[in-house]
Amino acid sequence: MSDKEQIKKEKHQQRQQKLKESIDAKVAKATKEQGVFMVITGNGKGKSTAGFGTVLRNVGHGQKAAVVQFIKGQWPCGERNVLEKLGVKFCVMGTGFTWNTQDRELDTQAAQAAWQDAKAMLADESLDLVLLDELTYMVSYHYIDVEEVVAAIKNRPPMQHVIITGRACHRALLDIADTISEVKPTRHAFDNGVKARIGFDY
Repeated sequence: MSDKEQIKKEKHQQRQQKLKESIDAKVAKATKEQGVFMVITGNGKGKSTAGFGTVLRNVGHGQKAAVVQFIKGQWPCGERNVLEKLGVKFCVMGTGFTWNTQDRELDTQAAQAAWQDAKAMLADESLDLVLLDELTYMVSYHYIDVEEVVAAIKNRPPMQHVIITGRACHRALLDIADTISEVKPTRHAFDNGVKARIGFDY
């Protein structure tokens, strides 16, 4: 090895050692044991997918999860097809997108019915994780009261994790979230006329 290569190697090792020390210090400080409330929001594709990925991880560790799908209709859902077989309980609002129903009263009733199931899940100490998929829209459209959602999340079992997905998350929910991830769009095939594909988009 040349002197130049040796110097480069040593500098790399020094940088990695500093990085390791920094990470180790952060890990050492993370001593709290509690359930995490996470919001996955933004205009990009992949919010629900990320939420379902965490549900799968949870079940893979032998833990218990449940899902409420707001907005979604009765078309096939690949994640549900797999996760229900693994014992994950699902509640599906079932009315589809509000621009399809164009019926505020019907949508409100459906949202409230799904929310009752969600509240029961958020009070269930046997559940390690609850995914409230696309709940943000129900709050934005005033189908569900945001303060009621905040109260249910704050009063859940202390070790229960909660994930909320959807665009334009209400500030009151962001304010109490432990983790917030924003998915930003850079390019989307749909904008160029590419049809949504089963097994990839849903």
